[in-house]
Amino acid sequence: MSGLLLRQYFEQREHEMYRGCASFSDETKGRQREESKCDIRTDFQRDRDRIIHCKSFRRLKHKTQVFLAPGGDHYRTRLTHTLEVSQIARTIARALRLNEDLTEAIALGHDLGHTPFGHAGERALSTLTAKPFRHNEQSVRVVEYLEKNGMGLNLTWEVKDGILNHKTNTMPSTLEGCIVRISDKIAYVNHDIDDGIRAGILTEESLPKMSTDVLGHSTRDRINTLIHSVVTNSMNKDFISLSDEVQEALTELRGFMFKDLYTNPIAKSEEAKAEQLICMLYNEYMDSTDKLPKEYIDYIEKGINKETVVCDYIAGMTDNYAVEMAQELFVPKFWRS
Repeated sequence: MSGLLLRQYFEQREHEMYRGCASFSDETKGRQREESKCDIRTDFQRDRDRIIHCKSFRRLKHKTQVFLAPGGDHYRTRLTHTLEVSQIARTIARALRLNEDLTEAIALGHDLGHTPFGHAGERALSTLTAKPFRHNEQSVRVVEYLEKNGMGLNLTWEVKDGILNHKTNTMPSTLEGCIVRISDKIAYVNHDIDDGIRAGILTEESLPKMSTDVLGHSTRDRINTLIHSVVTNSMNKDFISLSDEVQEALTELRGFMFKDLYTNPIAKSEEAKAEQLICMLYNEYMDSTDKLPKEYIDYIEKGINKETVVCDYIAGMTDNYAVEMAQELFVPKFWRS
């Protein structure tokens, strides 16, 4: 079978396997720039591969999820979070006979715009800029513009829509995007509990009993309950949802996590320093744009707003690189003869 026939075969198979409300790769709303089709991959498969191979995806391995510079190897990073979201979302999409390739591409790209130091970095940039910094919007900016030296990844409209609208206060236009939106919550609530227990901040017994009685008394059981609830309640429907009972239990558990982990003084003891470091970097680069890498100086010379360019540079940093830049800019070097 030739390459061209392979892509057409996969496109035809989507129509045979998926429900009518699924997103089909041969019916995509397209890319910002027209380009030739791949001979062996559908458009959504191609988007998934572009995200996996981009620099921003690789940098996620050194960006904070919850614990800043954790002392152990088993704590989640932004990359492992992304992979867990992808696994959960693909399981749900397959069970509901929706487009697994589109779901995977959205999941892998949903956090590409996250700052160093997790939400602490996002908060810091929001205090400095005229427009609040939102990582979902930055993720779209990464794939539309920042990757490949200003060319972007040229992803399909459906993938970008899912990336932009994965947060709680937004709603994707596709069911596949809705799956990623709910899978993100399933993943982070449960793996953050696991990390919190590993850190000695939480215990299984400290979790709200109303939630654990419904969802389960282990990470494995809770994820299993949540996935089954999504599948059962969304089967043959044109929306993605949990049952009322499970949704209430998850909402209570998320509230507990925000109170007892996400704002816990032990888990967040270094965040004030991280926010201050981000602010220092921002002010330094705003005052001295010549200290930016050449590609970012070029963006300014092309007419891109200086504030936007500085945010782009800082948001793209890993935790380690942000600390390294702060040391280079603000820590005096000792003279050695």
